[in-house]
Amino acid sequence: MPESTWGDWLPRAVADADPEGVALWYLGCNGLVCKSGDTTLYVDPYLGTGDPPRTVRMIPVPFDPEDIREADAVLATHEHVDHVHGPSQAPILANTGAPYLAPEAGLSVVDEENWTDRWDVSDESLQEVAPGDRIEVGAFTVHVEPANDPDAEQPVSYVFEAEGHTFVHGGDARPGEPFERIGREYDLDLGVLAFGSDGMIPDKETGEPTYTKWYSDENEVVEAARQLELDRLVPTHWDMWRGLTADPTALIPHARGHEYPRRVDVVEIGDRIEL
Repeated sequence: MPESTWGDWLPRAVADADPEGVALWYLGCNGLVCKSGDTTLYVDPYLGTGDPPRTVRMIPVPFDPEDIREADAVLATHEHVDHVHGPSQAPILANTGAPYLAPEAGLSVVDEENWTDRWDVSDESLQEVAPGDRIEVGAFTVHVEPANDPDAEQPVSYVFEAEGHTFVHGGDARPGEPFERIGREYDLDLGVLAFGSDGMIPDKETGEPTYTKWYSDENEVVEAARQLELDRLVPTHWDMWRGLTADPTALIPHARGHEYPRRVDVVEIGDRIEL
């Protein structure tokens, strides 16, 4: 994994921040830092380059995981490599003592990668989550909800509550009954949803270019936002993989024809979002 060209300014910005409510930082791909008071959570931080030439990272690596000194939990939405990745996440756990929250399939990847042998990570810090769980982490209440991700074994989404604000991280999920239920049960201020184009990606076994769809397109991501009844939609993942990138500003006129989302917030890697 390459070193970051950004130095440690982003970890320092997060550590120095004292948000009045909730602050989020977009890490590119589907990564997020969430902070409220003295509590800091990392969701799906990925600092790898993919598997060139099949998957090629198109954005900078925003920090080195060894530079993270404050984290109260690291959460994974599902087992794919850009969501569960030892070189990106295990050093954060080792440096901070934070627990790692992931579905069973994600923890199977952790076991296959021998995180506890390769890094100073304890078995006790690895915690399995499943839909229906409610977890208290400092200032945050985290609700584990189901997710419609047909490419994942055991996908989940996370609903976070802190300081009177509620937001959802959907992982790579697409529209479906899980988002409809979340929209009925929670009053969501903001949703982080994966968005991208379809493309021809080399097959993992043969190397032949193969039609690939991993994320919601323009219609689907707005449909997901409608199901969730989002005040604010933050599209993610559109910046990451060569051949699957997309233009998030295209969602703004598309969303105007719908009651939800009420607003589309286009952010780039390193940007801070206020709730």
